[in-house]
Amino acid sequence: MQFIDLKTQQQRIRQDVEKRILTVLDHGRYIMGPEVKELEKQLADYVGVTHCITCSSGTDALLMPLMAWDIGPGDTVFVPTFTFIATAEMVQLLGATPVFVDIEKDTFNMDPLELEKKISQIVQKGNLNPRAVIPVDLFGLPANYQEIQKIAEKYNLLVLEDGAQGFGGKIGDQKVCSFGDAATTSFFPAKPLGAYGDGGAVFTNDDALAEKLESIRVHGKGGDKYDNIRVGINGRMDSLQAAVVLSKLTLFDDELVRREKWARAYSDQLASTFRLQKIPESYASAWAQYSLITKGNEHRDEVMNKLKNHGIPTMIYYPIPLHLQTTFKHLNNGIGDYPVSEDAADCIFSIPMHPYLDDETIHQIVRSLLD
Repeated sequence: MQFIDLKTQQQRIRQDVEKRILTVLDHGRYIMGPEVKELEKQLADYVGVTHCITCSSGTDALLMPLMAWDIGPGDTVFVPTFTFIATAEMVQLLGATPVFVDIEKDTFNMDPLELEKKISQIVQKGNLNPRAVIPVDLFGLPANYQEIQKIAEKYNLLVLEDGAQGFGGKIGDQKVCSFGDAATTSFFPAKPLGAYGDGGAVFTNDDALAEKLESIRVHGKGGDKYDNIRVGINGRMDSLQAAVVLSKLTLFDDELVRREKWARAYSDQLASTFRLQKIPESYASAWAQYSLITKGNEHRDEVMNKLKNHGIPTMIYYPIPLHLQTTFKHLNNGIGDYPVSEDAADCIFSIPMHPYLDDETIHQIVRSLLD
């Protein structure tokens, strides 16, 4: 049994992938070739925004808008503490200060009430300049953008949606990566829409920002590659990865339907035994992961070991909240500062979730969990 099944997916698109890759080999434009522009157009149309700027990874996708907004020393950016490190890492890389925010107990996403508390604290101290907030669409579920946007407007903050796990999710008819002033996603192979290597994208309706992003991803170039008008990065996307994502995009909506089917099958049978991620009304998750909350750390170990003995893989996202990570030690956060995130880190684990599960596999996993 596999935690994520990329092999079966590849079997569905193998001929198309090979055809697209051979096209790249024939034209020889291996970086920023025509596949990249084609992918950017399709992704922008899919999400419903004006611009999609692809790049070399989901991490660079977070970095580039922060650079374009000139965020740096003396600035602060608000990020959830229960997520992957890249969200806060890029803030610190630029010399700005990440300020952590606790999560909601039911959705595992940034808590808007806690966000406003943290903003107020920073404003009262007066030693840092609040600039932006980066909500994360954790496990595929969009954050509460309606409330977060209100708070951001109140304090004049930019909103950067981290949709690395959420691409394909939506709130009502509005799709993930269309929220905020800009949004990002990742094409890491395990993501809902993944490449066969690294890749990412930034989405925005801001023409001026899009122009800056296109410059930043190629060493800050101006009208010519040797006319550098700002500091940038080597953030270009490979044509081969764009070709793979183009192929996978043809399956994507079908795979989202399948993910939702298996998530519902899990939820219907496990809700009375485990605490699950709540999907608010009108929200749709891309189900990048399916996670369960146990009664505690020891109970989690017991359940995970039982599944291991039955040949069922599991993962823990995330065992250490960011505020307790060594690299952020200088921010002087400690145990007990973000209790909801700390509780989740102690109790959460994820079970297999991908489009190519089947009734028999679901039955085996559920039976093992409930026995």
